[in-house]
Amino acid sequence: MARVKPFKAFLPPKEIADKIAAPPYDVISSQEARDYAKGNEYSFLHISKPEIDLEKGHPLYDDAVYKKGADNLKEFVKKGYLKQDDKPSFYIYRQIMGSHAQDGFVCLSSVKEYEEGKIKIHEYTRKDKEDDRTRHVIEQKANAEPVFLTYRALKEIDDLVNEEKKKEPLYDIKTDDGIIHQLWAVKDEKKVKEFCNLFEKIPALYVADGHHRTAAAVRMGQHFRKIKGGGDPEAEYEFFMAVLFPHNQLQIMDYNRVVKDLNNLTEEQFIKKVSEKFEVKEASSLKPEKQHSFGMYLNKKIYILEAKKGIFDEKDPIDSLDVSILQKNVLAPILGIEDPRTDKRIDFIGGIRGMGELIKRVDEGWAVAFALYPTTLEQLLNVADAQKVMPPKSTWFEPKLRSGLFVRILED
Repeated sequence: MARVKPFKAFLPPKEIADKIAAPPYDVISSQEARDYAKGNEYSFLHISKPEIDLEKGHPLYDDAVYKKGADNLKEFVKKGYLKQDDKPSFYIYRQIMGSHAQDGFVCLSSVKEYEEGKIKIHEYTRKDKEDDRTRHVIEQKANAEPVFLTYRALKEIDDLVNEEKKKEPLYDIKTDDGIIHQLWAVKDEKKVKEFCNLFEKIPALYVADGHHRTAAAVRMGQHFRKIKGGGDPEAEYEFFMAVLFPHNQLQIMDYNRVVKDLNNLTEEQFIKKVSEKFEVKEASSLKPEKQHSFGMYLNKKIYILEAKKGIFDEKDPIDSLDVSILQKNVLAPILGIEDPRTDKRIDFIGGIRGMGELIKRVDEGWAVAFALYPTTLEQLLNVADAQKVMPPKSTWFEPKLRSGLFVRILED
C-alpha cells in the first residue's frame, strides 16, 4: 500500500512560472547556475543554489549559504513569486520532451514508508551530498525540489489522471531546453479520496531519480519528529513532497563513460585484453543497439564490443546490468578503476549529450570512451525489489523535473 496525501502547494503565478522554473540543483554547477539566473530575480536557483547570491568562490557548505537559501525562499513568498494554494490538493505534472510524454502525480509521501522499505532505493548516497541537501531543507523548512518516484503502472490511476488533464491547466510553459511543463490541481474532495484509495493498491514506490533529495527529505522529517517529540502519525513532518510516475511512461537514457588513460597499456595490448571477454569489431556507429553490447571510441576508431557468454550471470539482477559487465570486465581488471565513485580517471556522460560528446572528449585528450545501452525500468525495479543497489551512474532520466513549479513549505 502506498500512502499519498494532498497538500497546499506554493505555486508561481501563471505569468512568471516560466521565469521561476529552473533545472534541479544537482545537474548544474554553481557557475552554470550563476550564468543561468543572471538578470532573472525570479529564478528558483536563488533558492536551490543560493551560493549564486554570495561572493563567487564562497564555500558551498558555509552557514551563510544555507541561511541565504532560507531567506530567499521567504522573500519569494513575501513578494508573491510563490503563492500558497487555497486548499489541500493533488497535482498532475505533465512533461513533454519531443515525442515523449510523462504524467506525474504530485503528492506527499510517507517518511515512515521510506523507513520501512516500502519506498525502495536502488542506489547508495554520498554522505557529503546528503548532508548538504539535508541542511538546505531543514533551514528552509521546505521540500523546495520534488522527489522523483515511480510505481508499477495501474490503469485505474492512468484513467483518473487522464480525466483531470481534460481541464484547463494552471500553467502550460516551455522551458529553454524545449520541454513543455503543464500542471493541473485536483481539488475535488471526491477525486482526492479516489486517488488515495487507488494508490492503496500500489504495493511499493521506488526512487527513480534523486536519491539524495529523497534521503534529505526523510531526514528533515526525522529531524522535526525529534524536535516535536513525535507521536502524531499525521504530523506535517511525517510526509515529504514527491512526484509519482507510472513506470511505463518513464524514459531512461544511456549513461556513458570516458577514461583518462589506458593504465600503462599500449592500444594493441588494451584491445587484446578486452578481446578475452568481448567480441571486438570495428563499426560505423558508436551507439549500441542492444543489451550487453558496448560502443568504444579509441584513437579515432569506433568499435562495438559484444559480451561473450559466461562472463556474467544472466539471472543476477546486478551482475547482468551492462554497467556491471563493463565495470567487472574492463574498467576494474584492465583499466584499474576499482571504485568509479572516487577515481578521478573516469568521468560520466549523460545520454542527453549524445555520442558526439564522447568522441569530443577522447579527441580532446581522454584515452577511451564507452557507450552503453540504457538500463531498463524493469531492471531498476527488479534490483530494488531484490534489496540490492546498482553500480554508480547506472541511470539517466530525461526529462528532469523542473524546480520551482510547486513547493511544499512546512507550517509553523
